[in-house]
Amino acid sequence: MAFDVVMPQMGESIAEATVLKWHKQVGDVIAKDDTLYEISTDKVDAEIPAPAAGTLLEILVDVNVTVPVGSVVARIGDASEKPGGAAKPAAAPAPAAAAPAAAAAPAPLHDEDDNSLEGRLKTKSSPLVREMAKQHGVDLSRVAGTGQAGRVTKEDLEAHLAKGPAAAPVAASIAPALPAVHDPSAPTLGIAAAISVPPAPAAPAFAPGERVKIEPMSRMRKIIADNMVASRRTSAHVYTVFEIDMTHVAQLRNKHKKAFEAQFGTKLSFMPFIMMAACKALRAYPVANTSIDGDNVIYKQDINLGIAVSLDWGLIVPVVKNADMMNLGGLARSLNDLAERARTKQLKPDEISGGTFTITNPGVYGDTFGLPIINQPQVAIQGVGAIVKRPVVITGPDGTDFIAIRQMMFSSLGFDHRIIDGATGDLFMAFVKKELETSTFGLE
Repeated sequence: MAFDVVMPQMGESIAEATVLKWHKQVGDVIAKDDTLYEISTDKVDAEIPAPAAGTLLEILVDVNVTVPVGSVVARIGDASEKPGGAAKPAAAPAPAAAAPAAAAAPAPLHDEDDNSLEGRLKTKSSPLVREMAKQHGVDLSRVAGTGQAGRVTKEDLEAHLAKGPAAAPVAASIAPALPAVHDPSAPTLGIAAAISVPPAPAAPAFAPGERVKIEPMSRMRKIIADNMVASRRTSAHVYTVFEIDMTHVAQLRNKHKKAFEAQFGTKLSFMPFIMMAACKALRAYPVANTSIDGDNVIYKQDINLGIAVSLDWGLIVPVVKNADMMNLGGLARSLNDLAERARTKQLKPDEISGGTFTITNPGVYGDTFGLPIINQPQVAIQGVGAIVKRPVVITGPDGTDFIAIRQMMFSSLGFDHRIIDGATGDLFMAFVKKELETSTFGLE
């Protein structure tokens, strides 16, 4: 009997996924847990293992086709069950047909907590679409969707917003601004206040005849682009940069790295020291471990550190959960494990969600320091620059100044000025600096 391979549920809020690549072809013999295909969701790219052993009889969803979770994407069974084994890729849904169908009938109202497939596909669209809808005060259940099962896509919402409110006669829109009888106490509004000026059209990306090569953005690249623009639009970004003497940490690392690797089975880099210092600073200044919800500040009781990992095809931020409860060995093991599985597409959705504070390390490429964009809905992000030897003026115990070669690092903190003041941001980084320059981190 053939076994249906279904699109897995890769997270509570994920309602659909796109097939990126098939690792097996129709007719191939497959062992259970062999990598069968790759998918992309709003949160993560992942390799999906075969749920059973057998022969790949059919491929029902082609590459770059997006389908709801639970959809049958392939069938595995005995080769004798399907002679020839020709692939039958599923055709992508026709947006033109879906749009009139969605517009013909009124969109049903769904409760925001509706966990049915229809509810997730409609009101629980992608996180980006939900955030856009919230910012513009749009009820997604009233937007005609052209995605799978009527799901509202980013393009659907943008088209809905472009329509704006129903057009009114120009005279009617101007009339309220011009009182019929002059009243000295009446405010002067003027015509300009009643008429909105459309934004200037965007400049073309290239001129006619210009030599260019055009490539469509990958799904991950589009998600990154949307998230970065949304973050800049949401948070009032402010930055502070501190110079930190990492000589003490370098000496600790060199002294203990062999014993550390023997004890914990992983290499000791500089990053676990920085992570531990950040955790202590977050406990001392909990406002940096919050999110903003309207006029409310949500203080997160857990410290979940997001660590940005650069991939050949983009950027991803796996999360070390309850990082403040770990020692240096636990942080190093968790960091190295998540980074390795990020590069091999083995992360699970819950391993890239729930972060409360993010650290990014462009210093591995020689960056002096960076000014990274806040990872929403967080309110702060730490950037780590390169650790390099520089001559520094040092004051000895007796007050004498002298020049020494020290291992120095610039580190930045980007924070949301809506909730974190400049003084608090500086105090946070001063705490991190002191920890890195003086703490033993449990090694001595």
